[in-house]
Amino acid sequence: MPPSPTLSSQLQAARLRQFVGRDGECALVQSALDAPELPFFVLHVFGPGGVGKSFLLKHVAALAGQTGAIALYVDGRNVEPTSNGFIAALRNAAMAAGMDVAGAESDADASASAIWAVLKTRERRCVILVDTYETLAPLDGWLRDDLLPTLPENVLLVLAGRQAPSSAWRADPVWNTLIRAIPLRNLNPGESRAYLSQRNIPDGQHQAVLEFTHGHPLALSLVADTFAQRGNLANFSPEETPDVIKALLERFVQKVPSPAHRAALEACALVRTLTEGLLCQMLNVADTHELFEWLRELSFIESGRSGLFPHDLAREAIAADVRWRNPDWYAELHKRARAYYNARLQQVLGAEQQRVLLDFTFLHRDNAIVRQYVDWQESGSIRVEPARPTDAEDILEMIRAFEGDASAQRAAHWLTRQPEGVLALRESNQVVGYLIRVALESADEADLALDPVAHRAWSHARKHAPLRPGESATLFRFWGARETYQQVGPVQSLAFISAVQYYLTTPRLAYTLFVCADPDFWELLSAYADLERVPDLEWDENGRHFGIFAHDWRVTTPAQWLELLAERETALNPLSLNRPKPAAQVIALSEPDFVEAMREALRLMSRSQTLRGNALLGSRLVLERAGQNASEPQRIEALRKLITETAETLQATPRDMKLYRAFYHTYLKPAASQEQAAEILDVPFSTYRRHLQAAIERITGLLWRKELGE
Repeated sequence: MPPSPTLSSQLQAARLRQFVGRDGECALVQSALDAPELPFFVLHVFGPGGVGKSFLLKHVAALAGQTGAIALYVDGRNVEPTSNGFIAALRNAAMAAGMDVAGAESDADASASAIWAVLKTRERRCVILVDTYETLAPLDGWLRDDLLPTLPENVLLVLAGRQAPSSAWRADPVWNTLIRAIPLRNLNPGESRAYLSQRNIPDGQHQAVLEFTHGHPLALSLVADTFAQRGNLANFSPEETPDVIKALLERFVQKVPSPAHRAALEACALVRTLTEGLLCQMLNVADTHELFEWLRELSFIESGRSGLFPHDLAREAIAADVRWRNPDWYAELHKRARAYYNARLQQVLGAEQQRVLLDFTFLHRDNAIVRQYVDWQESGSIRVEPARPTDAEDILEMIRAFEGDASAQRAAHWLTRQPEGVLALRESNQVVGYLIRVALESADEADLALDPVAHRAWSHARKHAPLRPGESATLFRFWGARETYQQVGPVQSLAFISAVQYYLTTPRLAYTLFVCADPDFWELLSAYADLERVPDLEWDENGRHFGIFAHDWRVTTPAQWLELLAERETALNPLSLNRPKPAAQVIALSEPDFVEAMREALRLMSRSQTLRGNALLGSRLVLERAGQNASEPQRIEALRKLITETAETLQATPRDMKLYRAFYHTYLKPAASQEQAAEILDVPFSTYRRHLQAAIERITGLLWRKELGE
């Protein structure tokens, strides 16, 4: 009858069964153990808290046991950071492994020599595993310069900590060849799903868990524990499992020095990248250098070209915690970040403006609607720029592959007729995506005859949002990625960011229409972004169903649009926050209609009659002054003030002063009759009439330019 397995062997077997992934790391250790001579003597594994360093070390110990090697495990948390403390811990590990390491226990060198002497007599390899190495930072120099040179040649040292090897390891030309440094990352999706299946998590819950954990081993384990403890947990949601968040935070931030440090950490978690300037704005303080440097030293905070950003899971954990624990503070941090980005948008152009808009969009990443439509990862080297003539064939090839020959022919026409509307998304020297805009107001009948989609879009715009002189209507006609067409990804996300940049920066933009394949998929995001689906403009072609989403920028201006998105950003039910229904819809008056409405308003003002029903009450300039939800009396008062203020600008020069006086005594403080007004002004009636007509034309022209946003 075989002997009963020991508890130690059972634990080791259980660890081996639960271990998933890390194939590359394990293969590297296995190859070193199997090699006739060790190819390196130090393996340094590093990564943020909870990424699986300790579990990997224990698995390496199990692998060593399977190959007949001896494994000695030392946890830095239990070691006094002195040479004597380290050697004492190593001696205890050797004795636990059954080794006779008698020696002068009070002397580190003597004890080390005793341990090495025993190891040298062994034909087998030995692996010394040092966990939580960051706690032994004071010993780093002694370990490298004094202890390790005395190691027997059959001993492999494996260090695991939060920090990468210090520069002293890399600067030494000898150690640089004898050490291997491996950053430990999250498990990939396949490995994560394998672990969840092993922990009996239902397949239907895997995607939600992966979206939160990003494959982080500790998080996967904690979520699995939550399912095990709550057998009735129907769906995983971070907000519904604050204990998981708390455990993750305790691992990531073991001790926060002050409330200010915690606030800095929370700010860092909510924005795409953090700079000192942004941190000052979010914390409302003048100097955050010390806090910024503290963040920079945290093991789960990384530095990029644009600033600091947390490890994905740290971000998820901290953001979910502050949203659950203090939703008002969560919303306030978002508000302050938006204010910073709004100011930046006014200061930058081009590619830098796109980066600010990406920062803006990132604030929506915790929104249940938006997060499924945007690739939040750094887009790497992909950039958006005007297409070159040599890009045409690449772009047409992509359109042909996904939409067919007819679409490619229409796109070829717009590439020739409106090349300024063609953007290329480029990675290195390859075009990986495209966005083609069509200026509908600039297209002639021949252009529109060659593209029925553009023709119907222009007909719709003229019927439902007729343009005034100088206004434009833009059709986002074609867009997609080389490999994935219009699937969610970095190209799609940058194309959308480019569209937003166009919305916010194009003068006199009145109406936009955005073409999407599979409009059912994009409808939720479009509703969030206040784009209206136009059922009459849908069609089928080349096996795909296409739709168009439209927006009138005179009804909801870019500034109002940003305010609406800001309200939806942190809302639990964002679509319940609709645009306030205005008391009057914006009326896009033509210039002749505007002039006639102005003349009517002046006639009524001169007779002290009400302005009710005047078309100017629905104009953009009146509604912007009075507010979208203003009552008719409030709009009437706003129109009177606009006319008065504009007239008063004529007082700036002596020449215009006589025009103002004629207008004043006719409309602002009218005389009993025009003849009496001429008498008050002491000018001939014909001169008075000439001055009055000139004043009306000047004031009407100034108000018309305001209406057009000039």
